[in-house]
Amino acid sequence: MGKETLQKIAEVRERLRQLQRQQTASNNGTASAPPAPVIDPPPARPKIAEMSAEVVDSNPYSRLMALKRMGIVKDYEKIREKTLIVVGVGGVGSVVAEMLTRCAVGKLILFDYDKVELANMNRLFYQPHQSGLSKVEASRDTLLHINPDVEIEVHNINITTINNFKLFVDRIRHGSLSNGQVDLVLSCVDNFEARMTVNTACNEENQIWIESGVSENAVSGHIQYIEPGKTACFSCLPPLVVASNIDEKTLKKEGVCAASLPTTMAIVAGFLVQNSLKYLLHFGTVSNYVGYNALADFFPTQEILPNPQCDDRFCRQRQSEYREAQASKPKEEPVVEEEPAIVHEENDWGIELVATDEDLPAASNSNATTANAGLKFAYDAPAANGTDESAPSDAPPAKAIDLSSLQAQLKGL
Repeated sequence: MGKETLQKIAEVRERLRQLQRQQTASNNGTASAPPAPVIDPPPARPKIAEMSAEVVDSNPYSRLMALKRMGIVKDYEKIREKTLIVVGVGGVGSVVAEMLTRCAVGKLILFDYDKVELANMNRLFYQPHQSGLSKVEASRDTLLHINPDVEIEVHNINITTINNFKLFVDRIRHGSLSNGQVDLVLSCVDNFEARMTVNTACNEENQIWIESGVSENAVSGHIQYIEPGKTACFSCLPPLVVASNIDEKTLKKEGVCAASLPTTMAIVAGFLVQNSLKYLLHFGTVSNYVGYNALADFFPTQEILPNPQCDDRFCRQRQSEYREAQASKPKEEPVVEEEPAIVHEENDWGIELVATDEDLPAASNSNATTANAGLKFAYDAPAANGTDESAPSDAPPAKAIDLSSLQAQLKGL
């Protein structure tokens, strides 16, 4: 189905909604009011063949291409060659899909089987008039208007079933723009069953993916980069619910729902997309694990190694392959560079360097505050005012020199 056809379908849907609203108003006795004018949606902008760095108001890519000029990314335009799968387009996944679309990725493949509801309006991305639509269809309509250069493929299915799992694996293998394996899989689901499904598929296909999640109380979240064999998979250190073989559906209570904050979800989505861009475009450092505690504004990081006794046999197989690959690499001997000795030039004033800052003893202050890991002070705190001047000092007494003696020394130079 072409993009023009999809756009026409979206226009027809919008007109039907307006007619339904007019009919509802007529049934409620407000037929005397003039009908609302039918406003056609603005046309999508034409496609852009090549990304340009030209700084003009009509160029949607000028600020992205500025990353090249500033030395952050070497070839940003390579983003249009990348294909990503986003599993789950809810509170986190929909924002992730929008960010990636605005960043001009080549292709997005979206998986979800849920529908848009008014209960979703406390989150970002979706709008009330999209209620009742499947999330993947609503996402495609919105994303194509944001950036028609991005190819959007959607699947309104539950990947945890046997047949749909096969389709999911097939899209990992052949979903890219060149009909090859995709570049990255992003998990934005809200249940452990779907996470385990993504984990199984990616271990089988040796596919790198990034997992994400937001807590039920909406004030914490995380992302986790998973490279089969190199890092821990989701089965290596499973959550308590998974490790205990508890059916998480039995934990849900009637009339009780999880809390949801658009702020927390947007922060987690931002970290997820930022890590994805660093991985795809080879800049910065890709974080293995980043947590977020909104109550304390705390962002812990952690490296998680794979479990040799992982329950997933494909994970154990990837670990063995990774160890063999590392063993076959030639060992690089560290190069020790000798620092040249510092030679001071002779001067006419007889000035000599007798000590450096490293040679001086560190000042001790029992009441000094210690910086936590990753932090440092911009300057040293001044000494306390309550110094006991009567305490004996080991420093030699200063010699008093009058002004006439100093002037005589200067004349003799």
